[in-house]
Amino acid sequence: MSGAYFLIMDPLIIFTLTLILILILTARIRLHPFLSLVTGSVFAGILAGEPEGTLEAISLGMGRVFGQFAIVITAGSIIGLILHRTGGTTLIADDIIRISGKPLLALNLLGFIFAVPLMCCILAYVIFIPVSRELSKRLGISGTISATTLGLGTLASFNLVYPSPVVHPAMVELGVLRPEVIITGLIIAIAVSLTGYTYALRFCDPGKKNSYSAEGPDLAREEKEMVLPGRFASYTPLMVPIMLIVLDVFTAVPLFDLTGDPDMALLIGVILAILLAVRTFDFSEVRGWIEKGIRRSGIVLLDMCGGGALGATLALTGAGEALGNFLIETSLPPLLIPFLVAAAIQTVQGSRVVTMLVTPALIIPVLPELALPAEIVLFSMASGTLLISHFNDPFFWIFGDLAEMDTPQVLKTYTIGGAIMGICSLLLTGIIYLVLY
Repeated sequence: MSGAYFLIMDPLIIFTLTLILILILTARIRLHPFLSLVTGSVFAGILAGEPEGTLEAISLGMGRVFGQFAIVITAGSIIGLILHRTGGTTLIADDIIRISGKPLLALNLLGFIFAVPLMCCILAYVIFIPVSRELSKRLGISGTISATTLGLGTLASFNLVYPSPVVHPAMVELGVLRPEVIITGLIIAIAVSLTGYTYALRFCDPGKKNSYSAEGPDLAREEKEMVLPGRFASYTPLMVPIMLIVLDVFTAVPLFDLTGDPDMALLIGVILAILLAVRTFDFSEVRGWIEKGIRRSGIVLLDMCGGGALGATLALTGAGEALGNFLIETSLPPLLIPFLVAAAIQTVQGSRVVTMLVTPALIIPVLPELALPAEIVLFSMASGTLLISHFNDPFFWIFGDLAEMDTPQVLKTYTIGGAIMGICSLLLTGIIYLVLY
């Protein structure tokens, strides 16, 4: 019935027009991202002839993202703000500067190492972004550089290193869950992470320092008078949640099924941060930090929910399948087809995990025609998940909001940085194919 009253357009045209509209609303008119994304979602649904389905898709998309990330983002925001106010992030940043000759490389390595055991690049970014902020202040550089260094490090391992939920299901589907394939993925990921680190240093300096003005001018005066806490109080709220999540992943102890869930682990981190803070500060002061952290996380979650709505609506239009089928039928070089199909699916729906669940189903039937080793197909697809990430990717908005970047900055740092990493990963996959096969 809905299609009878609305013009139904080609999914690829809908996808293109929707992205153009959102880019104009966010970058040109500077409308709030949440309103821009919801407007774009409604626009896409109407063009697809699905006005009723659009409303349902928007609700489901927003609800899915909120349910998945609300506690993690809120808890991470509270922990980060408490550690910042108590001086914990200052101490951690000082330790990184003192121990490492290249602090930003160490920050990139932190993101790279923890994204896989945490089973979420977003979670690794949320946990370590307070350290990134403090590090930028101590080094006297833009927060954009440090945040990009951290964020791109999390992407590299999460997209390519086993047992990340991005590559694990695809390895099983393709029958390539073997030690040599795992090691190859790790080698590619290290090179890709270093590529992201280099890009952040050379091309992501906006020419000014991030002011983090939301903290207020009084904070600078507080920092000068601040007595740094001990290492136990600084590291415990961050490391205990990480340890619980890792224990849940690598053990079968029932207790860790509860405490190692990311939501529960981060809530435990919040409790620890509060208990350690009230030993030195009045509870009324700590309570104010908690409320501010919750308000700040609400802004991030709104943007993420808008991205979830857009992803669900674009999936409703069928744009992902249309892009994938179009690419499979072309006469492109075989190595490019899994790469571009994955990039197309990622572009439309925004989740790397979902991309690597959908893409093998499209590629496996044409494997004989591609005549490529299954492991090469795996890394070609994984490279494609890095290529184009934008407004419907929840990490896009978390990346920008927590680092206080506007939309054009996020496109330059996160989207373009990820695309360069994806191309690097594909080139390395091609070299491995030429040399070893």
